[in-house]
Amino acid sequence: MELFTYKRQSERLLLFYGVFAILLVILLSGLFYRQIIQAEAFMEQEKRQNFRRILMPGPRGNIYDREGRLLVGNRALFSAVVYLNELRPEFRKEYIKVVREARESAAYRLSQTQGAPLKAKPTSANLQSIARQRVVQRYLDELSRILGRKETVKAKALERHFTQNLLLPLPLLTDLKEEEFALLIEQLPVDSPVQIITDSTRYYPYGSLASHTLGYVVASEEVPDDGLPGEDLMTFRFKGRLGRSGLEKGFDATLQGVTGGEIWVVDPSGFQYKRTDFQSPVKGQDLYSSLDIDVQQIAEKSLGRHVGAVVALDVQSGEVLALVSKPDYDLNDLTPFIPFKVDDDIRTRGAWLNRATQGLYPPGSTFKVVSAIAGLQSGVLSDESILCPGYTVVGARRFWCHKKSGHGEEPLEWALRDSCNVFFYQSGVAMGPEPIAAVARRFGLDKPTGIDLPSEATRMIVPDTSWKQRRYNEPWYVGDTANYAIGQGFLLQTPLQMACFTASLARKEYITKPTLVRQPQGSRPASRSPLDLTPAQYQRILDGMELSANSGTGKFVAIPGLRTAAKTGTAQVWVKGAEMTIAWTIAFAPIEAPRIAIVVMIEGTDPDDNYHGGTAAAPIARDVFRTYFSKLGIISQETLRPPEVGPIDDRRQ
Repeated sequence: MELFTYKRQSERLLLFYGVFAILLVILLSGLFYRQIIQAEAFMEQEKRQNFRRILMPGPRGNIYDREGRLLVGNRALFSAVVYLNELRPEFRKEYIKVVREARESAAYRLSQTQGAPLKAKPTSANLQSIARQRVVQRYLDELSRILGRKETVKAKALERHFTQNLLLPLPLLTDLKEEEFALLIEQLPVDSPVQIITDSTRYYPYGSLASHTLGYVVASEEVPDDGLPGEDLMTFRFKGRLGRSGLEKGFDATLQGVTGGEIWVVDPSGFQYKRTDFQSPVKGQDLYSSLDIDVQQIAEKSLGRHVGAVVALDVQSGEVLALVSKPDYDLNDLTPFIPFKVDDDIRTRGAWLNRATQGLYPPGSTFKVVSAIAGLQSGVLSDESILCPGYTVVGARRFWCHKKSGHGEEPLEWALRDSCNVFFYQSGVAMGPEPIAAVARRFGLDKPTGIDLPSEATRMIVPDTSWKQRRYNEPWYVGDTANYAIGQGFLLQTPLQMACFTASLARKEYITKPTLVRQPQGSRPASRSPLDLTPAQYQRILDGMELSANSGTGKFVAIPGLRTAAKTGTAQVWVKGAEMTIAWTIAFAPIEAPRIAIVVMIEGTDPDDNYHGGTAAAPIARDVFRTYFSKLGIISQETLRPPEVGPIDDRRQ
């Protein structure tokens, strides 16, 4: 019996041992899985919980003009900041004080004695927020005392910084003046947690000069990692600068510096404990633009208070020597941030628009050069003259020349000189709209130029019969062709497009690709597209444009000793029921070896602004020619004096 009982107990023990062994294996397997298999995962989790990464953007590169003169740089940005990590003891003391005050308040005592709950009983989080605000305000008061200011902590901004950017310094005062910086360095106690740090922001030594071309930057937290380690860590970012317009935006990747960074061990509250890694930020690459600041300055000065644009191109390389749009704005007013008042002023004046690349206008009589080329290529224009009695009848309507008494017999060269409307009405109607549209498209007037600036206009119009049918569901009328031939009607172009056309014509080609980057000396456009006119036909165009510059509607372009080709134009547009004028001049020089092509456009903003290409726009082109060729030594100082010219017969062309 005892033996049987012993055997039964032994069997039970064996069962227990087996269960124990199984449980032990499970436990050991779990420990093995946790300690060995998942060790790396737990280490990564611990790292993410205990480590933080801070990204610091590199300074942006500079922008220079073609001669190495600084157009955009960086200036020191002084700020008074405090690291909240250093204020933790004060936060704790102030929190105890705030809690005590809350308990001793009359409302609190009343709620405790009568059992009436407070309407808004303060929470621990609210009291901690109050404590932080008081501590920070004390340091801000000290700064205000030194600088003679009166500043107040913005509670929401403080709490947002505490919850979202705890490891970054809290800005107390930003963009300090140099004298304020000196006062704080001198009077702040050595052991003060307030620090004066130096950052960089954009600086534009020429103010508003080339503002639309250079562009501006905005503060941004979109700081690239640039391959820094710790991409899986919680990351804090100092604000960088992001190009918003102009070259700053178009070449943002080039100008943007290489991001640096730090990795910190933090305590359970998220405050910094120890830095484990550091990589210094690197300044971005410099950009050498094609702009000639002397040419840019004279173009802007000559345009003055007019609303308009000036574009000057190197004929051979397509480099932009000047790109002007008025009204403009001082770029220094937009950094380190854009105040609402500044933005409202720029918006009210319509100054955000880059009229050189984004403004769309009928080119007026400057387009007669395109019509002349189309007439020569189609065979409509020959050596015969066209009689201008002052008007011509198109359909059932009389179309007037700007000279109501007429020009008489006009060959092509004289028609370009005098900008005779009747000549181009009749030749345009004879060939129809398609040859004109075909030539305009070959010059690239139906699409953007591809300049290396953002936001170039894309809705330029080179119309033809099918375009009008699609757009308006209407047939093309013969009167449309008459207007088309003189650069009016549906036609819309930017000043930059007309500048590219002018440079292409000077080079006897169809396409010019403009660029704002300085090209190697002697470089030429990669693609070649020869102008398919015979030498005799091309000479007729040149002769007409030279006559225009010497004795015709463009005589205010002329500079003694410099052979210049020019064409002026005055377009009429209707704005809010009132007729406005758009004054144009296109020109290039010297004719025998073209170097520079210029386009000037002046926009009428009031019905009383009776601007004309020959009198308003042409003198601006002449000023640009003077500056450019005097720098090259091609014309002397004697030539810089304005020439004496007689009255212009055609003030509207």
